Amino acid sequence: METLISSLTPQLVCSVEHASDVAAARREGQKLADSLGFSETRAGKLALIITEAATNILKHADKGVIHIGPAQSTAGVGVDVLAIDEGPGILDLSASLVDGVSTAGTAGTGLGAMRRQADEFDVYSQEGKGAAFFMRLWRDQPPPDPCGVEVGALLTPLAGEDECGDGWGVRCMRSSATLVASDGLGHGPNAARASSAAIGVLAKPAPIPNTATDLMQAAHEALRGTRGAALAVARIDYATSELRFAGIGNIAGYVYDDTRRALVSHNGIVGHNMRKVQEFSVPFPPGAICILHSDGIQTQWDLDKYPGLQGRSTALIAAVLMRDFIRRRDDAMVLVVRRTSVPAGVAG
Repeated sequence: METLISSLTPQLVCSVEHASDVAAARREGQKLADSLGFSETRAGKLALIITEAATNILKHADKGVIHIGPAQSTAGVGVDVLAIDEGPGILDLSASLVDGVSTAGTAGTGLGAMRRQADEFDVYSQEGKGAAFFMRLWRDQPPPDPCGVEVGALLTPLAGEDECGDGWGVRCMRSSATLVASDGLGHGPNAARASSAAIGVLAKPAPIPNTATDLMQAAHEALRGTRGAALAVARIDYATSELRFAGIGNIAGYVYDDTRRALVSHNGIVGHNMRKVQEFSVPFPPGAICILHSDGIQTQWDLDKYPGLQGRSTALIAAVLMRDFIRRRDDAMVLVVRRTSVPAGVAG
């Protein structure tokens, strides 16, 4: 079974600054739930999750952002909700998740309701640095995820643009997973077109190239009619517990396991002047994390300065990096992939 998770299916980004934004975010969630065939009961749960998340932002942080999109998972059809703020953070997270506990003079049921209604729930907060909540709601009870990786990714277009020139994709297979992260030159529709062409290489029904180098060459051909892009590709092989990487341009890449390893890219523009492609291999056992991001994200981040974040959901890792290190002078993209386990039938 092969499945593609990618930025070709966009997320909705809802700014939360006023009381009216709560209803607006809830309506966007309802539209998505309807398009995915959610039952009235499941759609009602999603509406409650979004309402509580948005209300929590207004009460405790004054403003924030909610991302709503199809579940970034191969396990089934669902909706992911990310609520992110830069408020005071949560001093005692365990206590705040207990119904009846509030620091804002309310009934104190918001965070508990979010956790109860969601099928998957995770939160990360540091005092003085804000909070990030991740909720996932399935349309149906999903089967176990056969892919072996957990995916979390966010995109943010340059202010004033409707389309993001960055893109990402993860194609999950029984024996491996293939990652692509793209930064189309410039920004706006033409940059988005270049990134979509790169991600489209993963979407083709024919077997994709077996190596990162071959995949880069295939993307080079696909991007010839576009303005070109910086591109990073990686193949995670479950049997060998390796990640093979090739990069052209300014996509930053890192692998976290016992140590942090930077992944090396060469100069060039995929689709135009790609002179040298070199593939590197690094160990990638279960629990290892690969982080790829465009130059819309600063490179000075360090997960060690966020105690416990490396063990949270990949969606929260992507959210915190986007929140704290976005440059706001360009499109921005963060892709975080964790290897979870060896799928059934694969020797590891």
